Amino acid sequence: MAGKASGKPSKKQGPTRGTGGKGRSSLEGRGATPPAHMRHWYKDKARAERLEREAAGRPGRPARAAAKPRREDAPEVIGGRNPVLEALRAGVPANALYVAQRIENDDRVRESIRIAADRGIALLEVSRDKLDRLTDGGVHQGVGLQVPAYDYAHPEELVERARDAAEVPLIVALDGVTDPRNLGAIARSATAFGAHGLVVPSRRSAGVTAGAWKTSAGTLANLRVARAANLTQTLQAYREEGLFVIGLDGTAKLDIAQVELVTEPLVVVVGSEGKGLSRLVRESCDQVARIPMFSAAESLNAGVAAGIALYEVAQHRRR
Repeated sequence: MAGKASGKPSKKQGPTRGTGGKGRSSLEGRGATPPAHMRHWYKDKARAERLEREAAGRPGRPARAAAKPRREDAPEVIGGRNPVLEALRAGVPANALYVAQRIENDDRVRESIRIAADRGIALLEVSRDKLDRLTDGGVHQGVGLQVPAYDYAHPEELVERARDAAEVPLIVALDGVTDPRNLGAIARSATAFGAHGLVVPSRRSAGVTAGAWKTSAGTLANLRVARAANLTQTLQAYREEGLFVIGLDGTAKLDIAQVELVTEPLVVVVGSEGKGLSRLVRESCDQVARIPMFSAAESLNAGVAAGIALYEVAQHRRR
């Protein structure tokens, strides 16, 4: 027989009103806030531990290796279908032709592959990501040509080349030109107007890089570039060899078309677009000339200035 109910209300098993669902013990404090160096989120904890390890003579985490600068004797990669094809047509020395996987072939790509095969240049199929790295993120259009490090000539060799050809020497020297694209553009003009070579300083100056090859449209394959440890001394040595030195400077009073020395053995010095000729180089010049232009244009790009000056020289020598 079932027992009777006691008549007392049964105890609820759920949370007690007013506690937020927690018992009295759960509401007790957790003690004092720990100091900063004991908190796991303390932003300088790793640094403090590292300093402690170093003070105790214990080895810490190895430092990340710094990125190695590109060596001067390291090969470079020309990117772009037109520049690569022009370089191959001009006979630019090359080690390998890189072609991106699943590339859309056109006449330029097919001709580049054919010339590379005829010259015995290695043909390598690579991913576009690798080609991006090889060209330092430049525009390559799926094609890259690896060229070896440039073999610079001695400044005296440029004079010898002119004399061997029984021609009046014409040399272009660069003073403070740091953009390889300007060097390539000047090389293109120098080739077009019969110069026998370029001279660049060994420091703080552009060299024959992939950017220079690309801008020169392959003309650097037929024009020697010499490096000078000291450009001022090299210019003085040229003067002792019987060459005259003409500097281009926008502040000069004489126009380049009025210079009579252009028919003589000549060195044309091109300065940077911003600073122009350095003081010592300017003092080493026999004459300083300017390219006349309207006042709206403050200065010319170094490549453009060199092209105009060399055109004037060529015009005078043809008369």
